[in-house]
Formats: sequence, structure tokens, C-alpha cells
Amino acid sequence: MTTRRDFLKACAAAGALAPGLGLGRLAFAADGPPAPLLLVVFQRGGCDGLNLVAPANDKPYIDARPPELRVLDGGERPGLALANGLGSGLDFRLHPEATPLFELYEAGRLAVIHAAGLMNATRSHFEAQDLIERGVVNQLDYARSDSGWLTRYLAAIGERGGDDRRIAAVSANAGLSASLLRYDDALALPDLSGGVPLAGGKDAAAVLARLYPAGTADPVRQAGARVLARTALIDARLPRQPDGRLAPYAPPGANYENNGFTQGLQAIARLAKMDVGLRVACIDHASWDTHDAQPGRFNALVGQLARGLAAFHRDMAAAGLPLRVVAMTEFGRRLRANRSQGTDHGHGAAMLVLGDGVRGGRMAGEWPGLETPHLDQGVDLAVTTDHRHVLAELLALPERDRAAVFPGLAARPALGLVG
Repeated sequence: MTTRRDFLKACAAAGALAPGLGLGRLAFAADGPPAPLLLVVFQRGGCDGLNLVAPANDKPYIDARPPELRVLDGGERPGLALANGLGSGLDFRLHPEATPLFELYEAGRLAVIHAAGLMNATRSHFEAQDLIERGVVNQLDYARSDSGWLTRYLAAIGERGGDDRRIAAVSANAGLSASLLRYDDALALPDLSGGVPLAGGKDAAAVLARLYPAGTADPVRQAGARVLARTALIDARLPRQPDGRLAPYAPPGANYENNGFTQGLQAIARLAKMDVGLRVACIDHASWDTHDAQPGRFNALVGQLARGLAAFHRDMAAAGLPLRVVAMTEFGRRLRANRSQGTDHGHGAAMLVLGDGVRGGRMAGEWPGLETPHLDQGVDLAVTTDHRHVLAELLALPERDRAAVFPGLAARPALGLVG
């Protein structure tokens, strides 16, 4: 039998032997292999990057937190030591519940960018999330921007919508991600295990079809007709059993768990396999706001995230579908633990990127240090990498499109994340 580790190594070798899988050659190409699907995972609530990937042997880190709120370099549950880390003498380790991600890192499929985030001092969830999903860092650029950064990316690669046979963007959440703001053809589909039934059943569908006829000139009716056409397209392509019921989704080797996050990932994978032109997908992984009782909650969240992404990666790889994933959060948590066994709103965090063409098995960025003089406002991990640079590299945007997708983004040396 092929082990999971052997499978991951084979994926890495295939990527190295097939330079055509580089997004820079694919996203703007008229022919050739399909472009990788871009999956954006938003860890909402402010993920504690210093408890996800940490310098386990760093004295300021050890002094600031009790053992249950940090990644350890020994004992019964040590963190997973990352080769090619940042900083001389620092032992960077991944949280012990992230073993599936560690295997992807060792296989050269996953890279970590630490001290990354929003170049803005806000500690408001709502403001930080809104700025990130708009792809801007200040209020001036925010006022000039009326769309999400993924919407502008789709425009840059020619996906402007209007074709009822294509579904270029999906949000696997209850509502549409703000990063797809003003992309009118995006769908919100958090789960496809029951198909895409309309409330009210067939009778309601017939009424809606009359209310929103195809070919109408009215913009509201056009939007309704597009939604009906796309949901019908998806429903028609979902495999069914002989009795007409939907067939359960059981891809070989992808061991999805049963929770809302993995249901969304499965919905994205199903769409990707339908050949409907899916280019980008968004999904939230929530509840990272760990002001209290962080140890148990954080351990569960890391395990769920790691196992979910590993299952999705294996599912897509087994289907021969190229993929790139970025996981990010609105901000990290403070270096010092609070009195409620938790951590409060901070600044710098860790980003994860994985998939085809990613130069994995390494950490990237600049580590600012955790000594007090190097901390942001004396309390937080400083941000040394604008999160938009990570996104721009992952998208392999030409210079002419970078400014349009990310207004105000200054040039800087490449992090070397893809190639």
C-alpha cells in the first residue's frame, strides 16, 4: 500500500517535473494545463501565530507564556521541528496537533511565512477583516476601493462573469466572502451533500423560473436568472444513485471529517471536479478569538484545520487538479498570556501556503525577534511582511495588475514562495 507520506512525496516530485504547473505560466495562458484553483482560508477571530508556529527555545517566548500556551521543544507533547526555519539558533516548531500539515511541509508542499499580516495597527476584528478582504491597509485606499481583492484578481485574469456555464468563484460559507465583493457571479455554497435545493421545492423553482426568465433585460431579473441557471447546472452534475438520490461523496483516500469546515471543503472539491471553470474559492475557519480557555480550544482548531486541509489536498491531487491554498487571519495574539488562560488581540501572525508550484519545506519572511525593543508597541509580534506580498506572489501577478489588485502595495524583493 502507498502510505500518505509516499503519496505526498510523489505529489512533490510530480510538481517538480512539471514546470507547467507554475501559476505564473498558467493564470494568464490561453491554452495548456488548467490553472491551479486558488483556495483562500480565513481563520476568523485572530489566530495565535505564536501558538501555531513558534520559536520554541526562545527565552522571551518561554518567559511570556505558561507551557500550555506555547509550542514546546521537549516533554510529552513537543512541537514538530521545522527544517529551514528563520533566525540563527531558533528552533521553530509547528503545533503538535498539526501533524498533517507537518507532513506536507516535509514533502515540500507547504511553506510558512511568519510575522506577516496587515500593515495597520488596528486590533478591531471588523476593521482588520474588512481591510484584508478589500486588499487595502488604510482608509484612503479603502475609500477608493468598492470591490474585494479576489474580484479584482478575477478581472485581471479575464474572469468578468456573464457566462451561465461557468462558475469561476464560490464562497463555501453561509454568505459571500467580502473578498468577492462586487463579483456578481459568485455563489455561496457551504454544503453540497444535499444538492442545491431551492426553498419550497419544485413548485417554488417553477415560480422563480417565471419570475426570473432567461434573456430578460431587467438587471434584477438577470441576476436571478443567473443564479437559477448556475444552481441547476450544479445540481445536474452531482452524481446520483439508481434510485435518484444523491450519491454520497467518498473520494479515495481523502478521509474528510464531519464538520462545517470540511463540508465546505468537499463542496469546493465537488465543484472543481465538475469542469465549470472554478478559479477561486473562499472558506472561513472560525472561532480563533481565544481570550480565555485557549489551550483546549486552540488544540481542537489546529487539528481540525490541519486534517481538513490535508484531506482536501489529497482529494484534489488524486483527481489530478492543480491547487494553491493560502491560510491567513486578521491579526495574531499578544506575546504575553493574559490571566484567563488566553491571549488578547495582537499584530503579527503566521500565514500558510501550500500546493502546486509552492516552494515548500521552508519558512519565509523576516523574524523581528521577541525581545521587548523589537515588539510592536512593546507587546506584540511585529509585522515584517505585508500579507498582500504573500498573496501577490502566490497569484504570480504581472506588475501591471499588482497595483490594480492591491492598491498602494509597494515593491519589495520576492519572498521566493513559488517557482
